[in-house]
Amino acid sequence: MTHHTQQSRTHTWRRDVVELAAMFCAVAVADTVAKSVAHAPEGPQMLLLSAGVLLVTAGLHTWWARRHAPPAVPAAGGGGAGPADDLPPGETTLWRMRTTVRDRPGSLAAVCGALAGQRVDILTLQTHPLADGTMDEFLLRAPAELPPAALSAAASGAGGRDTWLERADPHDLVDIPTRVLGLAARTATDPAELPLALRRLLGRCTIHSQPAVSLGGQPLVSDMPEEGDLDGVRMRLPDPAGGQITVERPYLPFTPTEFARARALVELDARLGPRMPHSSTVTTLPEGNAVTVRRAGAGDVPAARQMHDRCSQRTLAHRYHGPVVDADRYLDHLLSPRFGRTLAVESASGRLVALGHLLWDGDEAEVALLVEDDWQGRGVGSELLRRLMDLARESGYPSVYAITRSSNSAMVATMRSLGLPLDYQIEEGTLVLTARLERQPAAQKQLS
Repeated sequence: MTHHTQQSRTHTWRRDVVELAAMFCAVAVADTVAKSVAHAPEGPQMLLLSAGVLLVTAGLHTWWARRHAPPAVPAAGGGGAGPADDLPPGETTLWRMRTTVRDRPGSLAAVCGALAGQRVDILTLQTHPLADGTMDEFLLRAPAELPPAALSAAASGAGGRDTWLERADPHDLVDIPTRVLGLAARTATDPAELPLALRRLLGRCTIHSQPAVSLGGQPLVSDMPEEGDLDGVRMRLPDPAGGQITVERPYLPFTPTEFARARALVELDARLGPRMPHSSTVTTLPEGNAVTVRRAGAGDVPAARQMHDRCSQRTLAHRYHGPVVDADRYLDHLLSPRFGRTLAVESASGRLVALGHLLWDGDEAEVALLVEDDWQGRGVGSELLRRLMDLARESGYPSVYAITRSSNSAMVATMRSLGLPLDYQIEEGTLVLTARLERQPAAQKQLS
């Protein structure tokens, strides 16, 4: 038997003796008081009144304790009891919330406790170290009836500041390492994925790719450092293909962590160098001719120039909306994977007869078609446009627009054949057709 066990038993024996003595004293005092009160003229009434006062005092104490009890914080593994354990399950809503707390122990726990008090489940948590604190990003599942203002108020009341809130969707349930690995794999396969990968990584933002030289061959001077730079709501990154990539998100500043992730994707693209996915499909047109549809890149510029030579002035004017003599100068830009995706159509003899472009333009994408005169009206344009719309939908764009001349009835008919909602805008002979692919997820911002 150890010394600690002997000391513990000794303390237990002493405590039992003290409790027994206290009980004897309490019985003696109660007997004395009861005899004194019972022999008084109003003894029974005083006993009943005392009992009532004790019951009311106990009830008030219980109410006060429950009202001011701190919210229970669930255990890290989700096994702890929380305020929502005794409530039936109901409709829930996914939210993404960012809030900045002071960099000291207990700050994050206070925010988590405040959210638990609102019956909010924390699904994922990321921390972004800042110079003046830590920005915590939560993916939350909250009761559907809980207003967003209550979430923001809970975080602010627990010490959070600059709280920002928006609706999330089930795709956000993927954890950050898995998401980044998936984006890296897609970037490694296709260089056109880099702007899209940055957009998926950083959320709703606008991305612009600026080439190293202009269409006229003039160099575009930039004062950007070699490793890029970060300035609040804007970051600039060196484009491995030349030039720079600018990312802007006016509603929420970028963090150094997000900048480091974006730089890692750009460095991966630079290390892999020029590449193009080799994929092609053979399609039979309505008239029975078989054509091959494949991805096109910078290596197709000579064949595209030869197709320009076979196209009429009217066809080129409908496509490029400017001087026809400048058509060849656009090809280096259009066939660069950095600015979008291009599909080429080849005849059975291997001759390039059509090009379809899907160009990244901020939150939207532009679609453009060029079909050689001898192949117009044979279903080539419809096949290209359908595939380009599928690419835009897979890339997460809610809408796609096409710019053409108002007299280009063939392009209007091709867009209408898609069966999508269309918006028409005509100005000075130029027609802009916008096809709505899907509704953009609702978002809400709360600042405190």
